[in-house]
Amino acid sequence: MIGKISSLSTDIIGSAAVEMALVTPLLLTLMFGSFELGNYFLDEHAVTKAVRDGARYAARLPISNFSCPSGSSSGSLLGNSTQIKNVTRTGKADGTGTPRLITWTDTNTITITVGCKPVTSYPGIYTGLPGDVPVVTVAATVPYTTLFSRLGWQIGRKTTGSSTLNLNAQSQAAVMGI
Repeated sequence: MIGKISSLSTDIIGSAAVEMALVTPLLLTLMFGSFELGNYFLDEHAVTKAVRDGARYAARLPISNFSCPSGSSSGSLLGNSTQIKNVTRTGKADGTGTPRLITWTDTNTITITVGCKPVTSYPGIYTGLPGDVPVVTVAATVPYTTLFSRLGWQIGRKTTGSSTLNLNAQSQAAVMGI
């Protein structure tokens, strides 16, 4: 009996299979985790670029589209904000483009605010402006959809499409009216 136990402890025929069985779950977790992390950073980059494009588009609208009274810290957008939101979400002002993220279907995730800065802060083209300089801020809060839920796998979730993680981005630009 003791001889059989000592022979099992020195037998290495199945050790590679046992090691592989122990390491495979860890390797799969690392592999799929890196896919998910890469997907998150790609989506975050897309939202950051989108709000930057939206702020840049809004900054090139005519100054007459903005109300920025002297001495006020906040202003308002006099025109329709739909075009700015469309540029932010799809890259096209008329909204006919495809969304930058497949799951970004709602323009209500985009907010546009106008702040006012004194003309003395921005000398040059703003001298002679009747009010202060409008500075537009475009922000977006887009729910993040995991790579696996896009494939139809609900891992660790009870409801389809629920998200506890948001992609947040914000960009600001002084209105130039060019």
